[in-house]
Amino acid sequence: MTKKEKAVYIVNELEKLYPTTPVPLNHSDPFTLLIAVLLSAQCTDERVNKITPLLFSKATTPAEMILLTVEEIREIIKPCGLSPKKSSAIHTLSHILLEKYNGEVPADFDALEELPGVGHKTASVVMSQAFGVPAFPVDTHIHRLLTRWGITSGKNVVETEKDAKKLFPKTLWNKLHLQIIFYGREFSPARSPKKDKDFITCTIGTKEAIESLT
Repeated sequence: MTKKEKAVYIVNELEKLYPTTPVPLNHSDPFTLLIAVLLSAQCTDERVNKITPLLFSKATTPAEMILLTVEEIREIIKPCGLSPKKSSAIHTLSHILLEKYNGEVPADFDALEELPGVGHKTASVVMSQAFGVPAFPVDTHIHRLLTRWGITSGKNVVETEKDAKKLFPKTLWNKLHLQIIFYGREFSPARSPKKDKDFITCTIGTKEAIESLT
C-alpha cells in the first residue's frame, strides 16, 4: 500500500466515523479560542473546558484580561499546569493585542507566533478553526498516529506536518486534523493504546503484510 493509498483510506474511514468535527475547546471568538489553546499545552481539553468558564466569567477580551493581575490569572488556571508561564503569557499577549492590533487577534501565522506562549501548533489551530485558513496542526497524538499509519517517518512534528500536507488535500486539512484527534481518543489513546481496536493501523498493517508476500 503506497502512502497515497493509505491517505485515501484514512480519509474515507475517518469521514465515516466523524462526519462533523466540533472544535473540542469551548470558545466564543478568536481571542477565547487563542486562550483555550494556549492553556491546552500539556493539559487535556476536558480540563481546559472546566477552567475556561471561570476565567472567561472575568475576562473575554484583551481589555478585560489586562485588568486582572498575573497572579489572579494564575490562580484560576493552576489546574491546567504550567500556570506561571501561561498566566504571564496570557497577560502579556493581551497587552500586545491591544497595543498592536486594536484588541483583535491577527489572522496571520507570523503575527500569532510572535505572541508569548503561542507556538506554531497553537497558531495553526487558531488560523484553521477561528479564521478558516487551511492549516494542519500537529500535536504529539497526531504525530504518533500518522507515524503508526506510515504517513511519516516519525522523526518530529515538523516533518510530520510537512508529510501530511503533501499527502492530504488542502481542502481537508482543517477537518482532518480534528478527525485524527477524535480517532486517537476513541481507539488509540496515548496512555493505554487499544491496539486491537485501532482498526486503521490493523488494516494498513494487514494489507502491507499481504502485499509483501505477493
